[in-house]
Amino acid sequence: MIDPVSNDRRPPVSPQLAIRVAALGVIAFALFAIIFFRLWYLQVLSGDQYLAQAQTNRVRVQPLPAPRGSIVDRHGTVLVENRPAIVVRVKPESLPASEKQAAAAYGDAVIKRSKRAKGSRGVPIAIPPVPADLSPRLTMLAATLGMKVQTVQDRVVRGLFLAGYAPVIIKKDVAEDVRGFIAERQEQFPGVSVDNVFLRSYPEKDLAAQLLGTANEISPVQLKEKAYGGIPAGSVIGQSGIEAQYDQFLRGRDGKERLLVDAQGNPRGTGTRIPPTAGRNLQLTLDLNLQKAAQTAYSQVAGGKPGALVAMDPRTGDVLAMASFPTFDPSVLASPISQKRYNEIFNAGTTPQFNRVIGANYATGSTFKPVTALGALESKAISTTDTINDAGCMMIGIQQRCNANKASFGPVDMRQAMKVSSDIYFYTLGQRTNTRNPAGGAIQKAARKLGFERRTGIDLPGESKGLVPDAAWRKQVAKDEVAYEKKHKVACCTISDKRPWSVGDNVSLAIGQGDLQATPLQMAVAYAGIAENGRIPRPRLGRAVQDDRGLEIQRLPPSGARHVKIDPSYRAAIMDGLHLAASAQGGTSADVFGGWNQARFPMFGKTGTAQVTTQPNDQSWYVAYSYDSTPQHKPIVVAVTAENGGFGADTAAPIACRIMQTWFGSKNNVNAGCAAGASVTR
Repeated sequence: MIDPVSNDRRPPVSPQLAIRVAALGVIAFALFAIIFFRLWYLQVLSGDQYLAQAQTNRVRVQPLPAPRGSIVDRHGTVLVENRPAIVVRVKPESLPASEKQAAAAYGDAVIKRSKRAKGSRGVPIAIPPVPADLSPRLTMLAATLGMKVQTVQDRVVRGLFLAGYAPVIIKKDVAEDVRGFIAERQEQFPGVSVDNVFLRSYPEKDLAAQLLGTANEISPVQLKEKAYGGIPAGSVIGQSGIEAQYDQFLRGRDGKERLLVDAQGNPRGTGTRIPPTAGRNLQLTLDLNLQKAAQTAYSQVAGGKPGALVAMDPRTGDVLAMASFPTFDPSVLASPISQKRYNEIFNAGTTPQFNRVIGANYATGSTFKPVTALGALESKAISTTDTINDAGCMMIGIQQRCNANKASFGPVDMRQAMKVSSDIYFYTLGQRTNTRNPAGGAIQKAARKLGFERRTGIDLPGESKGLVPDAAWRKQVAKDEVAYEKKHKVACCTISDKRPWSVGDNVSLAIGQGDLQATPLQMAVAYAGIAENGRIPRPRLGRAVQDDRGLEIQRLPPSGARHVKIDPSYRAAIMDGLHLAASAQGGTSADVFGGWNQARFPMFGKTGTAQVTTQPNDQSWYVAYSYDSTPQHKPIVVAVTAENGGFGADTAAPIACRIMQTWFGSKNNVNAGCAAGASVTR
């Protein structure tokens, strides 16, 4: 039964409302249809087209290299600076897989060859030929750059091997017309870029080359080292010398730029840009004028003989001049060079890149005699006034030892023995100190106190610590020899003849021969320590950090010094002997300093002539100290050595004399001839 009473009073839907609702539904359906068909069109009908367009628009971060800081001498004269250059590079991603595979195979072969023992490595690994699919591109690029195709291939392969992720530099210093030609025909040179960079420039050419060092792109090995953490691939860092030692100041901070590029890496626009921050300038302690004079003197007197020299302020350790020979022009390493060209410049026979001042271990000859004198005096093996009769020769066991040319000097005390460089006197000291301590000790103790067998601490990489031989050392090398023979199944003697320490070893050490090994810098430091009453300076080259206007930002702290005790009477006897050797008639270098103003600039110097079995002539040495007696003072220590140079008075001493003459001013020593001496002693 239907209830006649109802509370539902909703009005019926009118025809007009129904029409409106229907219209809205149609509009909504049409809008959704449009969106659907648009999405279908974009994704289905035009998807491939838009995907290709998306792939051709990518953002790449392009590093903006920071120019390295300049290096200047103590007076602000530029030694190393930057110059703008145009370089042509090839992007690794643009190269075919065949080239990358060839470079990888080449790299594997090079690594395997390097692991073989020297002498059994065989011929160098040849660069693979240009792949057929790359030949047209490299041929066109080589023709444009005026290069041989194989040279371009060499640089591409080596670049991929050393840093496969970084653009490979093909040529630096290209002309503007070449830049324009490549830029206008980019489709013909896929993956090739032409960029502006800064190259290191050396206004003084080969001056102090090993000291200043070189800078180049960071290597794959260095990228893995903790010391270079955070440095991106392709960055230029110091690789040797001062460039490496002070890289943190000189390098600066690279910038970056966001580039819009196509799939081939060709620029299509730019985005944000963070400019690079230039590196700081570095001021050295070097004196350019003295450095030039020193290198000129060496070249004029020693010619092309290998050797080294160093001049230093004995009070502060400031290095005033430092040179190693043969030298080279570092600018040749600022651009890619062929292996053949590299071998021509840096062949194994002369090794120009090797800094002999800090890294070469030499027997020092008679320049070591002041050390022997100090050791003998401190052990009470002799006094400053005791005399020894020098008859020209003496017997040490069953072996006869003689002065050079068997010269005889009769009874001599320490001062006279130093003056004439009596080997017999110092042989006797070696004999006496060994008798007191058969293990060897007095001379060794004095040597180590003055800085031998330890690194000087100079702010340069690659310093050697040398060797002061004694009984313990000889016992160890004998043990090493036995182990080597057992491991390699060879007969004696690769490392040692296994004999024990003998008096003959100590006698040889007493005149700077035998197994003694020292660097020219160690000799300079030892003489500075004696001259400065036991204050052993730590040599340094870095003086201050400057901004690009040459204003000092940070003064580098002094190197400091060690202090050792030297009896004043012992020092006086040694210094007197050194002065007589350079000034008194019959002194080993007196003829070299003939006409020298000894009253104002007293000279203290010792010749050395070291016998080297691998050289036709002896090695020439001279170490000297002097100062200005006026309030200017200007003290200086100079050490010079020339391999195969003969007597110390013939080669090394004249070089040192000319260096001293420049330091004090030639007008003050106008009569100094700095000619080879007439000494017949060592």
